[in-house]
Amino acid sequence: MNLKWVGPLALLAVLVIGDQIRINRPGHKYRLTVEVETPEGIKSASGVMAVHPDRGYSRGGHTRTKGDAVFVDLGGGKNLVALLAHIDNSVDLDGMNYLALRAYKAAGRNVSFNEMSRLTGAVPVKGALIPVLVTFGKPDDPGSARTALPDDLEASLGKGFHLRDVSVEAVPNGVWPLDFGGSLGEPVTRGIEAKLPWWNGTDKPAAIALKATGLPIGEAIDAREVFTRK
Repeated sequence: MNLKWVGPLALLAVLVIGDQIRINRPGHKYRLTVEVETPEGIKSASGVMAVHPDRGYSRGGHTRTKGDAVFVDLGGGKNLVALLAHIDNSVDLDGMNYLALRAYKAAGRNVSFNEMSRLTGAVPVKGALIPVLVTFGKPDDPGSARTALPDDLEASLGKGFHLRDVSVEAVPNGVWPLDFGGSLGEPVTRGIEAKLPWWNGTDKPAAIALKATGLPIGEAIDAREVFTRK
């Protein structure tokens, strides 16, 4: 190779890699935590989500969230799952893109979407901002899914079960794709598929689960996206 091309090619490689980092790096990440009071004490679980704005050149995409629904093991076969969805006349998948932003605003921290990655501290998630909650009467049966009301978990789970807290906290972005934890940034939490024994069934079990909840589905959506987004 003619050495005169080494410098320009190296510069081109740096530019291409830098542009891919710019396009693919999350706008911000947040940790969603769900705490439940049970007869045996507080049970909780959390998951880190990554929110990706559309930075492509075609501008034909849209903001999207990557992550998994939050599964809280309550013991005794009971569970509570915070889905990646809200209800706005029908099941709304896009609300997760703005959950952290809206929660911080509701807590009095009037920030813009582009400032989210610089925030610290947890804030409560209340009212309509709480994602759809469901519970599986039989964890291995998608058809046993039922909705759970945030202010009346006893109706779905039994006496002594109450939603103690739902909170969100902005976490370090890291440098895509090296967000392996610690100073490199919080990685997106995965594992919901392993906690749902029916996930790999051949009869579209996620759709069965969503239908069993009785939620207003509205226009056709991929039911798997209420549980996991890649």
